[in-house]
Amino acid sequence: MYKVLKTSGRAKRAQLETVHGTIQTPVFMNVATVAAIKGGVSTEDLEQIGTQVVLSNTYHLHLRPGDDVIYKMGGLHKFMSCNKPILTDSGGFQVFSLAQNRKIKEEGVYFRSHIDGHKLFMGPEESMRIQSHIGSTIAMAFDECPSARAEHEYVQMSVDRTTRWLRRCKREMDRLNSLPDTVNPHQLLFGINQGAIFDDIRIEHAKVISDMNLDGYAVGGLAVGETHEQMYHVLDKVVPYLPQDKPTYLMGVGTPANILEAVERGVDFFDCVYPSRNGRHGHLYTKRGHINLMNAKYELDSTPIEDGCQCPACRRYSKSYIRHLLKSGEMLGMRLCVLHNLYFYNHMMEDIRTALDEGRFETYKKDLLESMKEFDNDDNAGKYDIAKGWKKG
Repeated sequence: MYKVLKTSGRAKRAQLETVHGTIQTPVFMNVATVAAIKGGVSTEDLEQIGTQVVLSNTYHLHLRPGDDVIYKMGGLHKFMSCNKPILTDSGGFQVFSLAQNRKIKEEGVYFRSHIDGHKLFMGPEESMRIQSHIGSTIAMAFDECPSARAEHEYVQMSVDRTTRWLRRCKREMDRLNSLPDTVNPHQLLFGINQGAIFDDIRIEHAKVISDMNLDGYAVGGLAVGETHEQMYHVLDKVVPYLPQDKPTYLMGVGTPANILEAVERGVDFFDCVYPSRNGRHGHLYTKRGHINLMNAKYELDSTPIEDGCQCPACRRYSKSYIRHLLKSGEMLGMRLCVLHNLYFYNHMMEDIRTALDEGRFETYKKDLLESMKEFDNDDNAGKYDIAKGWKKG
């Protein structure tokens, strides 16, 4: 059950009760694609840094170790020893990211495995069955994520098919949840709004799927090539047409600034690989901005990554030592940086919730965005972009 506890403009402070625990929102979901976060971070680590929800990927787990293995092990919660809610992506994003290795038909998508090239098929029913085997708390509907640069005609055709797929997902999820041998008979289903950057398609799709009485609604197909301004515009147009008494999830987003802007527009759930991916390269988030730990100026820096931070890295180690580990190729360096970034994200969300509870979100947002500009721009030097990763060339 989803309950809005407080509002500030369109921003919502809410909670979602699930079979695996209550989720306080707004919330950031830590991305464990193959049931693990890259960088040597364990399930126990996630508990200690304040993680509420873990996100794993249907497509990848279907390939390795196989959803049948996870089912025989009692579901993903038991398999990875996780007592927190888990959301599984549907495999639909791979329709976008593996564009060179797939063919879309009405029945579903024909893939070639990115691992060994073998052929496989996934449609709405197959995605629901895999996610049911996995036993996640929240299953995402199977959809196509069209490119932000796709033509209007193609996007309309794609969204219409996604709507038909969503109806099939709902029917199959209802059937699976009624079976006696289902791992999680209380599995929730979130639908996904698509439409690239076209207002008319986005709004109409939001209206159609809102009538399906799903457990939650996601805005997909953003952070895939459009500008931040276009992303915010889509949220401004679409979120008001999604049910306000159901959670809203912005998929694959994003930077701290993206999250603050989206919370202000009514979004509850977020996920992104930035904190773990950037952390593995020594790019770290702090309340005063981000730092590149590989810079020479930190070679003799005896201070923690961020003063006052209570993450495992900051409580004990200096920038100098962690930089040495990264330069030496030691896994511990990556692990400490990933832990710091995930701690930062999880506790930023906690601060956002507190600010909403206390009726001061607008001031909190303004102050944090201003303070994050403090560090010098030379921390962006080189070929690395804190939001996009390594640049080519």
